[in-house]
Amino acid sequence: MSNDLQNIKNRFGIIGNFPALNRALEKAIQVAPTDISVLVIGESGVGKEFIPKIIHSESKRKHQPYIVVNCGAIPEGTIDSELFGHEKGAFTGATATRKGYFEVADGGTIFLDEVGELPLQTQVRLLRVLESGEFMKVGSSQVQKTNVRIVAATNVNMMKAIHDGRFREDLYYRLNTVQIDMPPLRERKGDIHLLFRKFSIDFAEKYRMPELELEPSAVHYIENYTFPGNVRQLRNLVEQMTVVERNRQVTVEKLAEYIPMETHLPMVVNNQNAQKQNDFGNEREIMYKILFDMRSDINDLKSLTSELIKNRGTADLSNQEKNLINRIYSAEQAQPVAQNSLLYFEDKSPVVQSAPTIISNADDSYEDIEDIEIEENRPESLSLQNNEKDLIIKALEKHKGRRNRAADELGISQRTLYRKIKQYNLED
Repeated sequence: MSNDLQNIKNRFGIIGNFPALNRALEKAIQVAPTDISVLVIGESGVGKEFIPKIIHSESKRKHQPYIVVNCGAIPEGTIDSELFGHEKGAFTGATATRKGYFEVADGGTIFLDEVGELPLQTQVRLLRVLESGEFMKVGSSQVQKTNVRIVAATNVNMMKAIHDGRFREDLYYRLNTVQIDMPPLRERKGDIHLLFRKFSIDFAEKYRMPELELEPSAVHYIENYTFPGNVRQLRNLVEQMTVVERNRQVTVEKLAEYIPMETHLPMVVNNQNAQKQNDFGNEREIMYKILFDMRSDINDLKSLTSELIKNRGTADLSNQEKNLINRIYSAEQAQPVAQNSLLYFEDKSPVVQSAPTIISNADDSYEDIEDIEIEENRPESLSLQNNEKDLIIKALEKHKGRRNRAADELGISQRTLYRKIKQYNLED
């Protein structure tokens, strides 16, 4: 490490030896003597504000003003006035002429923090300052000149902002003459413990309390934490624990109370399309709806296969079709469902009275196949049937009697819905 780099770290209190961090500081030292524009890229809390301070302190402008402007904190309606000034009477409340930051910082450096939040109109004004050093106050027609060094910083994905039309591409390339990337804390694992110790010493002195010390297991824990808030989050963590905790030996269990490791648990996704199709009150009704759909599908499949056999004959059936038909009817006969089972339905829908068995001989007749008939007035009755009836009533009421829409919502054919309406005496 060069003496210049170490001196910069000591002067600004920068802790860490991560290569990407050293490279960012070295670039800041290299570009400082020039007037070139610099764009600092990095997540929130990584310490982007140190770069413009280093650049200004190492430049020939170090005895001139250094102004920090948080572009995201100034309202859109007043940011032009803040940056470029305004004339008296330029807008309501402008009772006097005011100098803007570019006029005040003439000869010095302006740090535009969160530059990605600038309104488009202000971006046009800023581009003119970068290109020619000229600007006009709000409400004035007189062109003024300024000589400032601009260093900007952002945590916004600038290419995406340009693609979305939120940031001007020409301004981006003007600002980004030199880009300095600040690494996130999660990539600087070896620096995390050093920073913890530095903050612990600082806050122990500030609050006149003993220093915090991490146990070995706690060191391993904190070095593997993601720190979405980066160095700022770590600093706040140490300050909070310095004040709150009585035990100065920090265990991994205590540390986990403040920064629990992220767990990736299943999440319920809010599917708007599904909500439109299934507008029911609770999980039980949804379950009944699913079972109702399954039963309707099976009954439709039985009807389809029966008609297929009658109309086409066995010779026209593929082996796959034969196996499917045999499995449907034989499974129903071999494994009757108990009436106390959750999947039991009081079956008033069409049923095949005599289930056919497929035989490979093409000359066999199919006179044993009887027409599908609706069985009426079976004595068994379960709550599942009542819920089926309620679902149909709800769907008809919701769509004001329009059976085609009610059938779509229930996931059944209009023919099946008509049969159910007759079965439950739901005719108007």
